[in-house]
Amino acid sequence: MANGQEQHEAFKSSATRKKAVQYDYRHTDGELFSCIKPTLEACRQAKENWIKKTTQPHI
Repeated sequence: MANGQEQHEAFKSSATRKKAVQYDYRHTDGELFSCIKPTLEACRQAKENWIKKTTQPHI
């Protein structure tokens, strides 16, 4: 996966029997973000929150 690229796949959990999305995003700096959420939109929001958190200056 190239920097700045995302991949996602929907699946049905065998444990909960609910639909979920496995989401991976390779940041432009090369760091990988991964999560599993109920929807693609929730995954993308989690990614945006992660980007904001990781790009804030440390004071």
